[in-house]
Amino acid sequence: MLTQRQDNILHQIIHNYTNLGKPIGSKTLMEEGIAASSATIRNEMKTLEEYGLLVKPHSSSGRIPSLKGYRYYVDYLLEPEKLKKSEVDVIQQSLGKDFHEINDIIEQSAKILSKLTSYTALSIGPDVSNRKLTGFKMVPLNNRQVIAIIVTDKGNVENQVFSIPKSVDSEDLEKMVRIINDKLIGEPLLIVYQRLRTEIPMILHKYFQTTEGILDLFNNMLSEAFEEKIFVGGQMNLLNSDQIQNIDQFKSMYLFMENSKQLNELLSTKDQPIQIRIGSELGNDLLSDMSLIQANYEIKDHGNGTIALLGSASMPYSKMLSLLDVFRQELAETLDDYYRSIDSFG
Repeated sequence: MLTQRQDNILHQIIHNYTNLGKPIGSKTLMEEGIAASSATIRNEMKTLEEYGLLVKPHSSSGRIPSLKGYRYYVDYLLEPEKLKKSEVDVIQQSLGKDFHEINDIIEQSAKILSKLTSYTALSIGPDVSNRKLTGFKMVPLNNRQVIAIIVTDKGNVENQVFSIPKSVDSEDLEKMVRIINDKLIGEPLLIVYQRLRTEIPMILHKYFQTTEGILDLFNNMLSEAFEEKIFVGGQMNLLNSDQIQNIDQFKSMYLFMENSKQLNELLSTKDQPIQIRIGSELGNDLLSDMSLIQANYEIKDHGNGTIALLGSASMPYSKMLSLLDVFRQELAETLDDYYRSIDSFG
Protein backbone atom coordinates (compact mmCIF):
# COMPACT_ATOMS: atom_id res chain seq x y z
CA MET A 1 0.00 0.00 0.00
CA LEU A 2 1.04 3.58 -0.56
CA THR A 3 1.63 6.27 2.03
CA GLN A 4 -1.02 8.93 2.51
CA ARG A 5 1.05 11.48 0.62
CA GLN A 6 1.60 9.09 -2.29
CA ASP A 7 -2.14 8.41 -2.36
CA ASN A 8 -2.81 12.16 -2.46
CA ILE A 9 -0.29 12.72 -5.25
CA LEU A 10 -1.62 9.86 -7.37
CA HIS A 11 -5.19 11.03 -6.78
CA GLN A 12 -4.37 14.60 -7.87
CA ILE A 13 -2.41 13.48 -10.92
CA ILE A 14 -5.26 11.27 -12.14
CA HIS A 15 -7.92 13.88 -11.32
CA ASN A 16 -6.03 16.55 -13.25
CA TYR A 17 -4.93 14.37 -16.14
CA THR A 18 -8.40 12.92 -16.78
CA ASN A 19 -9.80 16.45 -16.94
CA LEU A 20 -6.95 18.27 -18.72
CA GLY A 21 -5.21 15.55 -20.72
CA LYS A 22 -1.72 16.94 -19.97
CA PRO A 23 1.19 15.49 -17.93
CA ILE A 24 1.11 16.77 -14.36
CA GLY A 25 4.23 18.18 -12.67
CA SER A 26 5.22 18.99 -9.11
CA LYS A 27 4.32 22.70 -9.42
CA THR A 28 0.71 21.85 -10.29
CA LEU A 29 0.51 19.42 -7.38
CA MET A 30 1.79 22.08 -4.96
CA GLU A 31 -0.88 24.44 -6.26
CA GLU A 32 -3.46 21.70 -5.73
CA GLY A 33 -2.56 21.51 -2.04
CA ILE A 34 0.06 18.77 -1.73
CA ALA A 35 1.91 19.92 1.39
CA ALA A 36 5.50 19.15 0.42
CA SER A 37 8.41 20.76 -1.37
CA SER A 38 8.80 20.44 -5.12
CA ALA A 39 11.80 18.14 -4.64
CA THR A 40 9.88 15.87 -2.24
CA ILE A 41 6.94 15.64 -4.65
CA ARG A 42 9.27 14.76 -7.53
CA ASN A 43 10.82 11.99 -5.45
CA GLU A 44 7.37 10.63 -4.59
CA MET A 45 6.40 10.75 -8.26
CA LYS A 46 9.55 8.82 -9.12
CA THR A 47 8.61 6.20 -6.52
CA LEU A 48 5.11 5.93 -7.96
CA GLU A 49 6.68 5.51 -11.38
CA GLU A 50 8.87 2.68 -10.03
CA TYR A 51 5.73 1.04 -8.66
CA GLY A 52 4.30 1.13 -12.17
CA LEU A 53 1.48 3.53 -11.25
CA LEU A 54 2.78 6.52 -13.22
CA VAL A 55 4.47 6.96 -16.57
CA LYS A 56 6.89 9.69 -17.67
CA PRO A 57 5.94 10.27 -21.32
CA HIS A 58 9.00 12.38 -22.20
CA SER A 59 11.88 14.29 -20.66
CA SER A 60 9.69 16.83 -18.83
CA SER A 61 9.03 16.40 -15.13
CA GLY A 62 5.32 15.74 -15.68
CA ARG A 63 3.76 12.30 -15.21
CA ILE A 64 0.63 10.58 -16.48
CA PRO A 65 -1.19 7.57 -14.99
CA SER A 66 -0.51 4.03 -16.19
CA LEU A 67 -3.28 1.44 -16.53
CA LYS A 68 -2.09 -0.01 -13.23
CA GLY A 69 -2.35 3.48 -11.74
CA TYR A 70 -5.95 3.81 -12.91
CA ARG A 71 -6.74 0.41 -11.40
CA TYR A 72 -5.29 1.45 -8.03
CA TYR A 73 -7.19 4.73 -8.19
CA VAL A 74 -10.50 3.01 -8.96
CA ASP A 75 -9.98 0.42 -6.19
CA TYR A 76 -8.77 2.72 -3.39
CA LEU A 77 -9.12 6.41 -4.17
CA LEU A 78 -12.16 6.97 -6.36
CA GLU A 79 -14.91 9.14 -4.89
CA PRO A 80 -18.06 9.69 -6.98
CA GLU A 81 -18.65 13.31 -7.92
CA LYS A 82 -22.06 14.67 -6.93
CA LEU A 83 -24.08 15.60 -10.00
CA LYS A 84 -25.67 19.03 -10.31
CA LYS A 85 -29.46 19.18 -10.21
CA SER A 86 -29.43 20.50 -13.78
CA GLU A 87 -27.54 17.38 -14.91
CA VAL A 88 -30.05 15.09 -13.22
CA ASP A 89 -32.88 17.10 -14.80
CA VAL A 90 -31.39 16.57 -18.28
CA ILE A 91 -31.32 12.79 -17.72
CA GLN A 92 -34.90 12.72 -16.45
CA GLN A 93 -36.19 14.86 -19.31
CA SER A 94 -34.34 12.77 -21.92
CA LEU A 95 -35.92 9.57 -20.61
CA GLY A 96 -39.30 11.19 -19.98
CA LYS A 97 -40.67 11.09 -23.52
CA ASP A 98 -43.37 8.67 -24.73
CA PHE A 99 -42.06 5.30 -25.90
CA HIS A 100 -44.03 2.74 -27.90
CA GLU A 101 -41.87 -0.34 -27.41
CA ILE A 102 -39.30 -1.68 -24.95
CA ASN A 103 -36.54 -1.70 -27.56
CA ASP A 104 -37.23 2.00 -28.22
CA ILE A 105 -36.38 2.78 -24.59
CA ILE A 106 -33.23 0.64 -24.62
CA GLU A 107 -32.04 2.07 -27.95
CA GLN A 108 -32.68 5.66 -26.88
CA SER A 109 -30.95 5.12 -23.54
CA ALA A 110 -27.69 4.32 -25.39
CA LYS A 111 -28.04 7.39 -27.61
CA ILE A 112 -28.88 9.69 -24.69
CA LEU A 113 -26.03 8.45 -22.49
CA SER A 114 -23.55 8.77 -25.35
CA LYS A 115 -24.66 12.32 -26.05
CA LEU A 116 -24.36 13.25 -22.35
CA THR A 117 -20.84 11.84 -22.01
CA SER A 118 -19.27 11.93 -25.51
CA TYR A 119 -18.32 8.27 -25.02
CA THR A 120 -19.68 5.13 -26.63
CA ALA A 121 -22.68 3.76 -24.73
CA LEU A 122 -23.93 0.16 -24.73
CA SER A 123 -27.40 -0.83 -23.55
CA ILE A 124 -29.12 -4.20 -23.03
CA GLY A 125 -32.72 -4.44 -21.87
CA PRO A 126 -34.28 -6.79 -19.32
CA ASP A 127 -34.40 -10.52 -20.07
CA VAL A 128 -37.04 -11.68 -22.54
CA SER A 129 -37.05 -15.45 -21.96
CA ASN A 130 -40.05 -15.30 -19.61
CA ARG A 131 -42.22 -13.34 -22.07
CA LYS A 132 -45.44 -14.75 -23.50
CA LEU A 133 -46.43 -14.74 -27.15
CA THR A 134 -49.43 -12.46 -27.65
CA GLY A 135 -49.48 -12.12 -31.42
CA PHE A 136 -48.12 -13.55 -34.63
CA LYS A 137 -49.08 -12.32 -38.08
CA MET A 138 -47.80 -12.00 -41.61
CA VAL A 139 -48.36 -8.88 -43.71
CA PRO A 140 -47.95 -9.25 -47.50
CA LEU A 141 -45.39 -6.96 -49.15
CA ASN A 142 -45.75 -8.35 -52.67
CA ASN A 143 -46.59 -11.66 -54.39
CA ARG A 144 -43.72 -13.60 -52.84
CA GLN A 145 -42.70 -11.63 -49.74
CA VAL A 146 -44.29 -11.01 -46.36
CA ILE A 147 -43.20 -9.30 -43.19
CA ALA A 148 -43.65 -11.65 -40.24
CA ILE A 149 -44.27 -10.03 -36.84
CA ILE A 150 -44.04 -11.56 -33.35
CA VAL A 151 -45.37 -9.60 -30.35
CA THR A 152 -44.92 -10.49 -26.66
CA ASP A 153 -46.93 -9.49 -23.62
CA LYS A 154 -44.28 -7.04 -22.41
CA GLY A 155 -43.87 -4.89 -25.47
CA ASN A 156 -41.15 -6.76 -27.33
CA VAL A 157 -41.70 -6.82 -31.09
CA GLU A 158 -39.69 -8.82 -33.62
CA ASN A 159 -40.19 -8.56 -37.38
CA GLN A 160 -38.50 -10.11 -40.37
CA VAL A 161 -39.03 -9.99 -44.12
CA PHE A 162 -39.53 -13.48 -45.48
CA SER A 163 -39.79 -14.92 -49.01
CA ILE A 164 -42.66 -17.37 -49.34
CA PRO A 165 -41.58 -20.72 -50.83
CA LYS A 166 -43.13 -21.34 -54.27
CA SER A 167 -44.67 -24.55 -52.96
CA VAL A 168 -46.81 -22.60 -50.45
CA ASP A 169 -49.70 -20.45 -51.67
CA SER A 170 -51.06 -17.47 -49.77
CA GLU A 171 -54.25 -19.28 -48.61
CA ASP A 172 -52.22 -22.10 -47.07
CA LEU A 173 -49.98 -19.55 -45.40
CA GLU A 174 -52.97 -17.82 -43.79
CA LYS A 175 -54.26 -21.16 -42.51
CA MET A 176 -50.85 -22.00 -41.04
CA VAL A 177 -50.73 -18.69 -39.23
CA ARG A 178 -54.22 -19.32 -37.78
CA ILE A 179 -53.22 -22.78 -36.56
CA ILE A 180 -50.02 -21.48 -34.98
CA ASN A 181 -51.90 -18.66 -33.26
CA ASP A 182 -54.57 -21.05 -31.95
CA LYS A 183 -51.94 -23.37 -30.47
CA LEU A 184 -49.34 -20.91 -29.20
CA ILE A 185 -50.88 -17.54 -28.25
CA GLY A 186 -50.55 -16.96 -24.52
CA GLU A 187 -47.71 -19.45 -24.09
CA PRO A 188 -44.24 -18.46 -22.75
CA LEU A 189 -41.67 -18.06 -25.53
CA LEU A 190 -39.71 -21.02 -24.22
CA ILE A 191 -42.76 -23.28 -24.61
CA VAL A 192 -43.48 -21.74 -28.03
CA TYR A 193 -39.93 -22.50 -29.11
CA GLN A 194 -40.18 -26.12 -27.94
CA ARG A 195 -43.60 -26.76 -29.53
CA LEU A 196 -42.48 -25.30 -32.86
CA ARG A 197 -39.86 -28.04 -32.95
CA THR A 198 -42.12 -30.90 -31.86
CA GLU A 199 -45.92 -30.63 -31.90
CA ILE A 200 -46.53 -27.91 -34.52
CA PRO A 201 -44.72 -29.65 -37.45
CA MET A 202 -46.85 -32.78 -36.86
CA ILE A 203 -50.08 -30.73 -36.87
CA LEU A 204 -49.17 -28.82 -40.03
CA HIS A 205 -48.22 -31.99 -41.89
CA LYS A 206 -51.74 -33.30 -41.31
CA TYR A 207 -53.26 -30.39 -43.22
CA PHE A 208 -50.68 -29.40 -45.82
CA GLN A 209 -48.63 -31.24 -48.39
CA THR A 210 -45.56 -29.13 -47.66
CA THR A 211 -44.40 -26.76 -44.93
CA GLU A 212 -41.05 -26.19 -46.58
CA GLY A 213 -39.34 -23.05 -45.25
CA ILE A 214 -42.23 -21.95 -43.02
CA LEU A 215 -41.06 -23.65 -39.84
CA ASP A 216 -37.54 -22.35 -40.48
CA LEU A 217 -39.00 -18.86 -40.44
CA PHE A 218 -40.61 -19.40 -37.03
CA ASN A 219 -37.44 -20.93 -35.63
CA ASN A 220 -35.34 -18.00 -36.87
CA MET A 221 -37.73 -15.42 -35.47
CA LEU A 222 -37.99 -17.11 -32.08
CA SER A 223 -34.20 -17.33 -31.93
CA GLU A 224 -34.07 -13.57 -32.49
CA ALA A 225 -36.74 -13.03 -29.86
CA PHE A 226 -34.59 -14.87 -27.30
CA GLU A 227 -31.41 -13.04 -28.26
CA GLU A 228 -30.30 -10.25 -25.96
CA LYS A 229 -30.30 -7.22 -28.22
CA ILE A 230 -27.51 -4.75 -27.60
CA PHE A 231 -27.84 -1.15 -28.70
CA VAL A 232 -24.85 1.10 -29.31
CA GLY A 233 -24.90 4.88 -29.01
CA GLY A 234 -22.06 7.13 -30.16
CA GLN A 235 -20.21 4.45 -32.09
CA MET A 236 -18.16 7.12 -33.86
CA ASN A 237 -16.95 8.46 -30.50
CA LEU A 238 -14.92 5.29 -30.15
CA LEU A 239 -13.92 5.09 -33.80
CA ASN A 240 -12.65 8.69 -33.68
CA SER A 241 -10.82 8.08 -30.41
CA ASP A 242 -7.13 8.92 -29.97
CA GLN A 243 -6.69 5.20 -29.25
CA ILE A 244 -7.18 4.43 -32.96
CA GLN A 245 -3.71 4.70 -34.50
CA ASN A 246 -4.15 3.37 -38.06
CA ILE A 247 -6.67 2.22 -40.66
CA ASP A 248 -6.31 -1.47 -39.74
CA GLN A 249 -7.14 -0.72 -36.12
CA PHE A 250 -10.09 1.38 -37.28
CA LYS A 251 -11.42 -1.52 -39.36
CA SER A 252 -10.96 -3.96 -36.48
CA MET A 253 -12.74 -1.65 -34.05
CA TYR A 254 -15.57 -1.06 -36.52
CA LEU A 255 -16.10 -4.82 -36.96
CA PHE A 256 -16.00 -5.27 -33.18
CA MET A 257 -18.67 -2.61 -32.67
CA GLU A 258 -20.86 -4.34 -35.28
CA ASN A 259 -20.51 -7.77 -33.63
CA SER A 260 -23.42 -8.15 -31.20
CA LYS A 261 -22.08 -11.47 -29.89
CA GLN A 262 -18.73 -9.92 -28.89
CA LEU A 263 -20.45 -6.89 -27.35
CA ASN A 264 -22.74 -9.14 -25.33
CA GLU A 265 -19.73 -11.10 -24.12
CA LEU A 266 -18.09 -7.82 -23.10
CA LEU A 267 -21.07 -7.10 -20.83
CA SER A 268 -21.57 -10.66 -19.60
CA THR A 269 -20.21 -9.96 -16.09
CA LYS A 270 -23.21 -8.85 -14.06
CA ASP A 271 -22.39 -9.76 -10.46
CA GLN A 272 -22.08 -6.16 -9.21
CA PRO A 273 -24.40 -3.12 -9.52
CA ILE A 274 -21.55 -1.03 -10.96
CA GLN A 275 -18.10 -2.15 -12.02
CA ILE A 276 -15.12 -0.66 -13.79
CA ARG A 277 -12.81 -2.78 -15.94
CA ILE A 278 -9.60 -1.43 -17.42
CA GLY A 279 -7.28 -2.59 -20.22
CA SER A 280 -6.57 -6.33 -20.19
CA GLU A 281 -9.53 -6.90 -17.83
CA LEU A 282 -11.79 -6.37 -20.86
CA GLY A 283 -10.43 -9.55 -22.44
CA ASN A 284 -9.84 -8.06 -25.88
CA ASP A 285 -6.49 -6.78 -27.21
CA LEU A 286 -8.36 -4.19 -29.23
CA LEU A 287 -9.51 -2.56 -25.98
CA SER A 288 -6.14 -2.73 -24.22
CA ASP A 289 -6.00 1.05 -23.61
CA MET A 290 -9.68 1.49 -22.78
CA SER A 291 -12.04 1.30 -19.84
CA LEU A 292 -15.60 0.09 -19.41
CA ILE A 293 -17.91 1.38 -16.70
CA GLN A 294 -20.85 -1.00 -16.51
CA ALA A 295 -24.02 -0.47 -14.47
CA ASN A 296 -26.61 -3.19 -13.99
CA TYR A 297 -30.19 -2.65 -12.87
CA GLU A 298 -33.19 -4.78 -11.97
CA ILE A 299 -36.84 -4.36 -12.90
CA LYS A 300 -39.04 -6.26 -10.45
CA ASP A 301 -40.70 -9.27 -12.14
CA HIS A 302 -39.07 -8.38 -15.47
CA GLY A 303 -35.39 -9.26 -15.12
CA ASN A 304 -32.10 -7.38 -15.32
CA GLY A 305 -30.66 -4.88 -17.76
CA THR A 306 -27.28 -3.26 -18.36
CA ILE A 307 -26.05 0.18 -19.43
CA ALA A 308 -22.34 0.87 -19.96
CA LEU A 309 -19.76 3.41 -21.13
CA LEU A 310 -16.75 2.39 -23.22
CA GLY A 311 -13.91 4.81 -23.85
CA SER A 312 -10.34 5.82 -23.16
CA ALA A 313 -8.77 4.66 -19.90
CA SER A 314 -8.22 8.37 -19.16
CA MET A 315 -11.95 9.09 -18.80
CA PRO A 316 -12.92 11.18 -15.73
CA TYR A 317 -14.03 8.27 -13.55
CA SER A 318 -15.55 10.18 -10.64
CA LYS A 319 -17.93 12.11 -12.91
CA MET A 320 -18.75 9.19 -15.23
CA LEU A 321 -19.40 6.83 -12.30
CA SER A 322 -21.90 9.23 -10.74
CA LEU A 323 -23.59 9.98 -14.03
CA LEU A 324 -23.95 6.30 -14.90
CA ASP A 325 -25.31 5.47 -11.45
CA VAL A 326 -28.01 8.12 -11.71
CA PHE A 327 -28.73 7.16 -15.32
CA ARG A 328 -29.28 3.46 -14.51
CA GLN A 329 -31.71 4.38 -11.74
CA GLU A 330 -33.68 6.72 -14.01
CA LEU A 331 -33.66 4.13 -16.82
CA ALA A 332 -34.93 1.43 -14.45
CA GLU A 333 -37.73 3.77 -13.34
CA THR A 334 -38.65 4.55 -16.97
CA LEU A 335 -38.82 0.84 -17.80
CA ASP A 336 -40.79 0.08 -14.65
CA ASP A 337 -43.34 2.77 -15.56
CA TYR A 338 -43.61 1.33 -19.06
CA TYR A 339 -44.23 -2.20 -17.79
CA ARG A 340 -46.85 -0.89 -15.37
CA SER A 341 -48.65 0.88 -18.19
CA ILE A 342 -48.72 -2.34 -20.21
CA ASP A 343 -49.96 -4.34 -17.21
CA SER A 344 -52.72 -1.84 -16.44
CA PHE A 345 -53.72 -1.68 -20.10
CA GLY A 346 -53.91 -5.45 -20.21
